[in-house]
Amino acid sequence: MFGAFDYQVVIRNLHILWDGMQITFLLTGVAIVGGILFGTVLALMRLSRFMVLSFVAGRYVDAFRSTPLILVIFWFYFAVPIVVGQPIGDLYSVLIAFTLFEAAYYCEIIRAGIQSIRMPQIHAGLALGLTRWQTTKNIVLPQAFRNMVPVLLTQAIVLFQDTSLVYVVGLKDFLTAADLVAARDNRVVELYLFTAIVYFLLCWLGSLLVKRLQRQYAI
Repeated sequence: MFGAFDYQVVIRNLHILWDGMQITFLLTGVAIVGGILFGTVLALMRLSRFMVLSFVAGRYVDAFRSTPLILVIFWFYFAVPIVVGQPIGDLYSVLIAFTLFEAAYYCEIIRAGIQSIRMPQIHAGLALGLTRWQTTKNIVLPQAFRNMVPVLLTQAIVLFQDTSLVYVVGLKDFLTAADLVAARDNRVVELYLFTAIVYFLLCWLGSLLVKRLQRQYAI
């Protein structure tokens, strides 16, 4: 089966594949950072005593969690240039789509992490004269994020895999770069096998890190 297997085609095109992987890493990194930051704001809104903020954040989360990611990518790819009034490029539209989409998932993770902190700690902070915001910032959030690290990393692994969906708008990520090389050189097996191995290794290493953190943070 592998008698005519050409390993050299991968080596010859490593620079193209690496360019694609940089796009994949960029999408993953920006969506993680932006998603966590915006997700934290959404989580605090959902836990707010102001019903309007809680309602708005809840409907935002429901809308994005009920919509396929590939459809969200299409929405922002076509809608954002219309709203802005000028083309912004496929990369920026996809970055916006991924960040806003992931924020909905990170919101629920962070909300659960905040709610895992016991009320006596919050009451203690208030009793010391801290405001509710100071208590949340200095007592609740540091402990909540520590508890959430394994789950946040798990979501990051899922996000890394989902970045392959950007092929629908022609953005040349790692998978799309491999597909283009495979079609050009007629070496589908070699390129797709290499792509699968890379995705597997990176996700497997991420899973090992998650398991280690789960053991480290286990109470």
